[in-house]
Amino acid sequence: MMIHIPNVLTRDQVLRCRQMFERVAWVDGRVTAGPQTSAVKRNLQIPEDDPEGLECGQMIVAALYRTPLFMSAVLPHRILPPMFNRYDEGMTFGSHVDNAIRRIRATGESLRTDVSTTLFLSDPEDYDGGELVAEDTYGEHAVKLPAGDAIIYPATSLHHVTPVTRGARISSFFWTQSLIRDPLRRGLLFDMDMAIMRLNHDHPGHASAVQLTGVYHNLLRQWSEV
Repeated sequence: MMIHIPNVLTRDQVLRCRQMFERVAWVDGRVTAGPQTSAVKRNLQIPEDDPEGLECGQMIVAALYRTPLFMSAVLPHRILPPMFNRYDEGMTFGSHVDNAIRRIRATGESLRTDVSTTLFLSDPEDYDGGELVAEDTYGEHAVKLPAGDAIIYPATSLHHVTPVTRGARISSFFWTQSLIRDPLRRGLLFDMDMAIMRLNHDHPGHASAVQLTGVYHNLLRQWSEV
């Protein structure tokens, strides 16, 4: 399930990150690639311990926790500190599946990557190519969003970034360990939460909304790993 999360960052926040990134020293993106992905990864990244990247990453995480759609769809337990990449002309990232486990550099803890997120920091008109393409049983789905918007998708999915042919594509990427490991259960809870919100909107105070909210939380209590 791919879900578009609009306006995670404001335009001012995007501009602030972009201005900070003009001061950083970008490095070869293969520094964080495993044996499988290093052969197909051609981009640049900000070092994980760069102060500018850490500041922008903290801004993103704080914004995510204020974004109801992200919270409902992902049910985050832990979010890996966001990282940042840049695709200049000719750069690309071939088809790959994200690593199942990532290490949190600051703490040494391990995190299971249930949900992948890409948050765009360049507007679509700033570059050609550079679409994120995720593959599933229904085919390929290409995504290219306004700066400040994010796309979430299963970390288990095969995906790639098409070659950039003009300009530069800058984005943040990171993973979340969800409270709900099973993607089917996570999807059912998301659908139920959306239905409850619609019911509350269309029929405020309806007894059915209260009952369904109880069912939602009891399922969350039953399925959650916390």
